[in-house]
Amino acid sequence: MEEKELRVIISGGGTGGHIFPAVSIANAIKALRPDANILFIGAEGRMEMQRVPAAGYDIKGLPIRGFLRPLWKPGNIGVAIDYLKSKWLAKKILRNFKPQVAVGVGGYASSAALGAANSLGIPTLLQEQNSYAGLANKTLASKAKKICVAYEGMERFFPGQKIMLTGNPVRQQLLDSSISHEDAVRSLGFNPEQKTVLIVGGSLGARTLNESVLAHLNEIKESGIQFVWQTGKYYSAEINERMKGQDISNLKVTDFISDMAAAYKAADLVVSRAGAGSISEFCLLGKAVILVPSPNVAEDHQTKNALALVNKQAALYVKDSEAAKLLLPLTIDTVKDDAKLQSLSANILKMALPDSAEIIAKEVIKLAN
Repeated sequence: MEEKELRVIISGGGTGGHIFPAVSIANAIKALRPDANILFIGAEGRMEMQRVPAAGYDIKGLPIRGFLRPLWKPGNIGVAIDYLKSKWLAKKILRNFKPQVAVGVGGYASSAALGAANSLGIPTLLQEQNSYAGLANKTLASKAKKICVAYEGMERFFPGQKIMLTGNPVRQQLLDSSISHEDAVRSLGFNPEQKTVLIVGGSLGARTLNESVLAHLNEIKESGIQFVWQTGKYYSAEINERMKGQDISNLKVTDFISDMAAAYKAADLVVSRAGAGSISEFCLLGKAVILVPSPNVAEDHQTKNALALVNKQAALYVKDSEAAKLLLPLTIDTVKDDAKLQSLSANILKMALPDSAEIIAKEVIKLAN
């Protein structure tokens, strides 16, 4: 008996942290069921409207946006109207597309799209990347059939019998890379005999990390350590201006790193924000890492993500407010301490949950049937 065509809606986005897992899940569904017809639903004007088509999938946009804080701001009347309009549009998309299942990965669009799926009786699966659940997933949880999580203890937010600990799907090319540590260091123009630190603030950059580096240029110059500093596109021009006349041969400054697999492989130690997707990558790659959680995120969830590792001696952590003073001295001390690097690497590797995308894809297919 021939299987009927599998039709899946995937919704969510707003940041790379939501979009990478969504695309990974779609790719895993396609690997298991090449006949699958997958349609994404995103928020107009957000990153997913470019990233999803670039990954080879169709996407429909909703005029949805986030509520302003505090909630009594008058602008929220318009936000509420856009939400109702988005839910109506989502229902129309679902009726035309006729999916057997809908997947939500968090972000504005998923609240409208999966809310519409629930009201039409389409089974839904949620994927929560963070150790502190996002608002969209918390509101959708009561009607979801399955909730795939990346951290233990998520019963605080979701019904226990629906939870499945799967981990976060990550960018497959990071795991597939076969470049050696030595070649990766050489590709950066550095010496494989010396220690290398990667400082990465996400695609847009992180002001705190950048200011921490700028405050310690002399220590970097005299450290005998090689630094790769990804400033982010947003801060690039300003930093180039501030670095004029500085000749530091062991510091490579770049606004964007296209080959993250090689950059990770080269690094003896990574300094990063504490987004859930990045943390999942560090776990799977067994990277020694110092985390500086961003304070500018909902419910301070990056600090909670970081502490989940710190409590298992699987990462070091510096508060955003203390980073300018403490981050670079701690980085230089840590990367020179081989025993510390080895124990951080071994402990973070224990927290890795491999094959997340495939495990989630199998659940999606099960629900569709």
